Amino acid sequence: MRWSWPDLPCSTADRALMRMGLGLAGLVLAPVAGHAQATPDAPAARATGPAAKAATAPAKAVPVDPALRALIPDAALADPVHWALDTDAAHQTPDPASLPDDTAVTDAALAVLPGLTIAWPDSFTLPPITPLTPDPDIASLADVVHDAGAALDVAMPRGGWRGPLGADAVVNHVAPGIDLVFPKGTVLPEMDDLTDRFVALSSLRALGRGEDNLAQLSRRAHDDMALLVQILRIYGYYDAEVSQNLVGLSPLADTVPKPVAKGRGAPPPQATARFEVVPGPRYRLGALDLGGVATSPDRAALIKALALKSGDPANTEAILSARARLSDMLGHIGYAFAKVGDPALAVDHEALTADLALPVVTSGKYQFGTITSSLPKFINSRHLQRMARFRPGQIYDQKLIDDFRREVLATGIVGGATITPREAIAPTPAAPGVADLDVKLTKGPEHTIGAQIGVSSGEGFEVDGSWEDRNLFPPEGMLRVRAILGTREQLGGVTFRRANFLKRDQSLTVDASVQYQTTDAYNAYFASTTISLDKQSTLLFQKKWAYSLGVQLTATRQLVVGSPADVPYTPYVIASLPLKLAYDGSNNLLDPVRGQRIAITVTPAISILDDTRSTYVTTQLDASAYQPLSGALVLAERVRVASINGASIDALAPSQHLYAGGGNSVRGFGYQDVGPRNAYNTPIGGLSVSEFSLEARVRTGLADGAFSVVPFVDAGMVGETPTPTMRGARYGVGIGVRYKTNFGPIRFDIGTPLNRYPGDSRIGVYVSLGQAF
Repeated sequence: MRWSWPDLPCSTADRALMRMGLGLAGLVLAPVAGHAQATPDAPAARATGPAAKAATAPAKAVPVDPALRALIPDAALADPVHWALDTDAAHQTPDPASLPDDTAVTDAALAVLPGLTIAWPDSFTLPPITPLTPDPDIASLADVVHDAGAALDVAMPRGGWRGPLGADAVVNHVAPGIDLVFPKGTVLPEMDDLTDRFVALSSLRALGRGEDNLAQLSRRAHDDMALLVQILRIYGYYDAEVSQNLVGLSPLADTVPKPVAKGRGAPPPQATARFEVVPGPRYRLGALDLGGVATSPDRAALIKALALKSGDPANTEAILSARARLSDMLGHIGYAFAKVGDPALAVDHEALTADLALPVVTSGKYQFGTITSSLPKFINSRHLQRMARFRPGQIYDQKLIDDFRREVLATGIVGGATITPREAIAPTPAAPGVADLDVKLTKGPEHTIGAQIGVSSGEGFEVDGSWEDRNLFPPEGMLRVRAILGTREQLGGVTFRRANFLKRDQSLTVDASVQYQTTDAYNAYFASTTISLDKQSTLLFQKKWAYSLGVQLTATRQLVVGSPADVPYTPYVIASLPLKLAYDGSNNLLDPVRGQRIAITVTPAISILDDTRSTYVTTQLDASAYQPLSGALVLAERVRVASINGASIDALAPSQHLYAGGGNSVRGFGYQDVGPRNAYNTPIGGLSVSEFSLEARVRTGLADGAFSVVPFVDAGMVGETPTPTMRGARYGVGIGVRYKTNFGPIRFDIGTPLNRYPGDSRIGVYVSLGQAF
């Protein structure tokens, strides 16, 4: 708004006031208006004034109060324009002592302000305030604030925690920075399980790290308190009460202090979360409603499998385990389509019981029907039926279904298998129904490339490689091409193998190979063919009983090492019938910890040298045992005895003699170096062999227990007669290291002979996959 005060009909004093500016005018007018409003008898009126009418009416002069006029300097009255421009004069004010006494009287009536029509209130008494209902969110916030406040530095009294549970409360330090406090005399059968579960799920395990502020710790403690209540309910404590607080934090810091030790050897200070737990009574199971179990003819067997009864603790975990047992039993005794629903508990807080409802629909009993393959050109239904341990007409058993699925996956050519029962004939009260099986297969990798590297001081360096098509001749007709390249051996071979031949776990193998081998005893060329029927353990299926029977035909030319240069290779033709029976009671194929193994091999053979035919039988017994002496120590022992009967040693090819020495025999000695020697100091083998080994396999804490240290002692001897003997035995001692992998331990052994032969090495080094035995 633009003012033009020289045109207004007002006095010189009025002009001076206006020249002082709107800020001063507003300052002065405000108490004037307030003075008018404070008049108790002023009638009600609509407020008006210059500001309200400036846009609609011309400005009017307003009489100035004498007291206000007295505040204006004389220079301002005489020459307003000059006074307003003269800043020094503008700051000169009258002496306060010369101002009129205008002391306000608080109870006196004020003059009526013209134009003000607001009514004076009759009473200043305020109405009473009605309290509002508390907001639950505010209550929750108060709990958090309370927890945060409790987290401030709280001194621990001498002698232990003295919280609401009292000085005799039992404090369990379950984890760094986490305490569970129970009333004295509290006995919980599940205390260890409860504590382990709470610590495993706790969000406070990171308590004490500097990046966690007070609000975060309070929130974690609050969550853990709810977690603890939930865990207590799992074990049947439905009236449990839990409170928590934090101790050990600085009252002036909003973060957890970094641990700083005070004094040598003093533990660092740490914030501690304390949970006071009053478990309350443990609830028991009341009535049990098991649905269709009550009317099943197999009710007794199902109730026994459930293993729950009224009066048992209302343990949620035990109830879920019982549900799983009941479901397994239903599938085991023929109920192919039984359904077991989710359990429901109805808790009675007065009776301290919980009624259990477990809906069960049995749907009748069934027998096995036929098996149908989804990929008949890959694995046909007939071959699948051969792999199953059940036959049509047998009572349905889900355990046999699970075993069947594992066997299908163990073929190595199947990537996935889903077995679904399908009702073929509905059950009747007089006879069970028939359930056919639909097997949905997905193909796995068809080709495999394998490689293996080994090295030892007696056998040298060796690399094995292979390629195979796992199902070149369906079903399960594998073709493998393999090769060995080493300093002591070179080999090329082809193998055909039909798995699950005629019966489950039985394989037909046809192998043909050519080989050159050089040892400390002989050099030899071989061309051999082998046909065998066997049942052997695999990495996926370790079998207690294994067997092998076959026919082997070998043509070979051999030369004793050290023979004169003019001595030619001697040709032999050997036909043999190797037979083997083995028992494996160990717990692991490549890294046994407990159990025993025993195997016996009997090989009748005919050897033809020129026009001379020799018939003989080689018998060999291998046995080993494993005893865990502690969680980190396993004692392992091995024995091998063998004998050749029916022919003299001179009538046999050198490769058919019995030898000892090497990484799987007497370590410290070279391969086949133990036993009698000829005039050229060449090992010649014998007609019998005896070996003994002892190992202490000690697991260390390195690499999470992956490394083990294995001190060992071996002994062995080769005899010139068929009777095994330890007379003149040779001994080797040493130490090894094992590194545990997913596919078995990697072995590294160093051995030394205690009574070596002249010229033999003092050290033997052996590297391979798997234990020595």
